[in-house]
Amino acid sequence: QVQLVESGGGLVQAGGSTRLSCAASGRTWSMYAMGWFRQAPGKEREFVSAIRWSGDLTYYADSVKGRFTISRDNAKSTVYLEMNSLKPEDTAVYYCAADSSPSSHYSLTRFPREYDFWGQGIQVTVSS
Repeated sequence: QVQLVESGGGLVQAGGSTRLSCAASGRTWSMYAMGWFRQAPGKEREFVSAIRWSGDLTYYADSVKGRFTISRDNAKSTVYLEMNSLKPEDTAVYYCAADSSPSSHYSLTRFPREYDFWGQGIQVTVSS
């Protein structure tokens, strides 16, 4: 099993920046692709970004390209999401997720169904 715990976020003004962290545990965690998703009230869970186990391949939703950056530090068992130029529409609960599929060693997916382990979620609120 993989356990994921998000931290960071909170209340941020539009145009500002913040960083989310996802602390992971598990024997094989470092071999899993990791993703960030978000869910706003009344909306479906939405893909934000993903990163390959080695950190050398990333994937972003069009809505966050150029503003968000995903990274990971396997030595620290942590995945990060740097969020810049925040907009009110970025307001959501953000979830960290792990993809244990062998295919994730080579490619990334935006579909929540493909992710096996999830954090509890953390609120990010962007004020106008």
